[in-house]
Amino acid sequence: MRQTGTVKFFNHTRGFGFITPDDGGKDVFLHISSLQRSGLPALDEWARVSFETEPDRRGKGPQAINVQLDGRLKGDPSTSNQARNRQVNGGAGQ
Repeated sequence: MRQTGTVKFFNHTRGFGFITPDDGGKDVFLHISSLQRSGLPALDEWARVSFETEPDRRGKGPQAINVQLDGRLKGDPSTSNQARNRQVNGGAGQ
């Protein structure tokens, strides 16, 4: 099942990080190899992503696979209701 979430952190040097799912579940491990298989570069903190999970081969919990970049950052003003209202209303409601 495809999920969405926010990159909590990603250590470029060590090649791993964690995604915090939007549904409030436990953080999901993210390895650089999953990003490479998805054709993505390393991700920055707060990047919005969608992903699927599979059990970690070492039994340490879920691991993100099939990661796709959403393109927005958590808290990005362009994704807020107020920003959307301004776009729809031609700048009204500021």
